[in-house]
Amino acid sequence: MPMWLEWTIATRFLREGRAQSVLILVGIAVGVAVIVFLTALITGLQGNIIERTLGTQAHIRVEPADETNHVLPPPDGTVQLVLETRRAQRLRSINNWPQVRDVLDRLPGVTAVSPVVSGPAFARRGEALESVALVGIDAERYQRIIPIGEDIVEGTFRIGAGDAVVGRQLAIELGMRAGDKLRIDAGEGRETVVNVAGVFELGVRELDARYVYLDMKQAQSLLDLPGGATLIDVTVADIFDAQPVAARIGRLTGLKAESWMETNTQLMNALRSQSLSTQMISVFVALSVALGIASVLSVSVVQRTREIGILRAMGTTRRQMLGVFLVQGALFGLAGALLGGAAGYALVAAFNNFGPRLFYIPVEPSLLVAATLLATLTGTVSAALPARRAARLDPVEAIRHV
Repeated sequence: MPMWLEWTIATRFLREGRAQSVLILVGIAVGVAVIVFLTALITGLQGNIIERTLGTQAHIRVEPADETNHVLPPPDGTVQLVLETRRAQRLRSINNWPQVRDVLDRLPGVTAVSPVVSGPAFARRGEALESVALVGIDAERYQRIIPIGEDIVEGTFRIGAGDAVVGRQLAIELGMRAGDKLRIDAGEGRETVVNVAGVFELGVRELDARYVYLDMKQAQSLLDLPGGATLIDVTVADIFDAQPVAARIGRLTGLKAESWMETNTQLMNALRSQSLSTQMISVFVALSVALGIASVLSVSVVQRTREIGILRAMGTTRRQMLGVFLVQGALFGLAGALLGGAAGYALVAAFNNFGPRLFYIPVEPSLLVAATLLATLTGTVSAALPARRAARLDPVEAIRHV
């Protein structure tokens, strides 16, 4: 018999059981729409959280290794009991940091590298005094890590030649505006007066209340680290590869390299929990779809037992009868996936256009393709049991079935 026989019989069975077909299609469409919408929602939410969190910090921070206490060995024949505590860490520069920077520039997966000189100081204006963090940067390189220029809310982003930019909260607490003067005291007689060229707002209160950006030479002079860099900020192409890249940097340089995953463990746990929740929901929805298709096709086999027997008596092989119900399952899955994908996309569009607009939900074409393939595969697999039952029916007993 021709190969199209399975398709013809399968579509005829579906048309005859139109009510059942419509119900199962609606069920599959709802399941696929839920998978598409929830997956896109969680992906958009995670992207928003990561952007807000990592938009104000590097993916990897490279610093000098911690200093340790050195204890002299005891004389021969004696036992020495030592209570060892962690040594206080002083402000230090990375040895040969220009060479380290150049090595990191060439490292696969690294997208930006910026040396930084950072340390504590006091900011004075009149009688007001605030503790601040001086951040000396190479403006061109640093902007690839954190685009400070895009976060300026007053004045302009200009550092060097006595200019600096400060956080908005710090400007409020010291009563400053762009163009005002600010005295910075780093202790031990190292102080200077800078012009506040601009005010930035990163959206993180602690940073907006403490950060003062200078050029590297100004910061090096104030912090008594001539020609030094206290850390190197690094960003990577794939943020979830930050940990292995940090480990590789540590092995290559012998420096302390911490990824954002280590410094934001709670965030990582939250992201993993969200991803796990989405996967679990998708699994249970897929199971419900599979059970629905299997139950409908099982009922169809019982209802069409005599028809199946007649077809078998007319020469339809068991393989062809098996194919008939597998085709039905695949058609259920494919049609339901197309309807559900469209419905899920419509829900995402409605959220983006008419929702609270807290964040944007992107819909990747790969998500729709994956959902369609999943539903089609689920439909085919779930049809296997009813299909085998139909293929095994004895033609004589099937024809006698009432």
